[in-house]
Amino acid sequence: MIAGPVEQIFLGDDRIDHLPGYARGFAYGDGVFETMRVHRGTLPWWGVHFTRLANGLARLRIPVPDVGAMERALAELFADGADGAAKLIVSRGGIGRGYAPDVDALPLWRVSRHEIPPLPRPDGLVLRWCDTRLALQPALAGLKHCNRLEHVVARGEWSDPGIDEGLLRSIDGFVVCGTSANLFVLHGDRWATPRVDRCGIAGTCRAWLLSETGAAETRIDPAELETADAILLCNAVRGILPVARLEARAWAPHPAVADLRRRLARAHPAFDQEMA
Repeated sequence: MIAGPVEQIFLGDDRIDHLPGYARGFAYGDGVFETMRVHRGTLPWWGVHFTRLANGLARLRIPVPDVGAMERALAELFADGADGAAKLIVSRGGIGRGYAPDVDALPLWRVSRHEIPPLPRPDGLVLRWCDTRLALQPALAGLKHCNRLEHVVARGEWSDPGIDEGLLRSIDGFVVCGTSANLFVLHGDRWATPRVDRCGIAGTCRAWLLSETGAAETRIDPAELETADAILLCNAVRGILPVARLEARAWAPHPAVADLRRRLARAHPAFDQEMA
């Protein structure tokens, strides 16, 4: 159980008591967020998350909060040195309704503390195809923006505890991602991952895997998963997640996936505990 403060909210550099009623992130999803694994009170991938956050805010023309203030707020939430997950949301400030943004408004931002999700089943995830399709919008592609309604609708398609995740396709039929994870596909000794230039999120664990594997970023047809030697999902909180089954297609544990999990455990101490 989490003890102590679980969130802090700021307008610019000033801490405030509650989320204002005019919050554009709440009204329009006008902002970006990062969800980060915390290991013994520290954020091993903070630099990568901050870079993505800053790039996303620049694309949306939202000012970046003071990095020192964000670091202090996150440190205070995990001052007990615990493991967990931290969420940082930065949205556009401004007063009043309407879509027109105030590009000079101070950013409204929130940090919060959460428990680590349960460990995945040891024999690998069980997946399904989602009926919901992702729209193509290059202006927002790759961003971890706050409007994730497509993913919410997709995740609402099932309640079966025997299904761990769902795979999403774009409206033109290519595989993009899981509802909360990026996808990698292995054929022989070559990895590939869907491009995120038209939809999807450029994940931080995905970036690590790209650097480690030299995976090709490409369009992936659903049929390519049927012939794959292995597939995996990944995100920054849960790490690398082996996949055991997608609908009727099953995979045995693959040594290439196990090797990547060991390499991630060496690179990110939080995931070393999950290799025991």
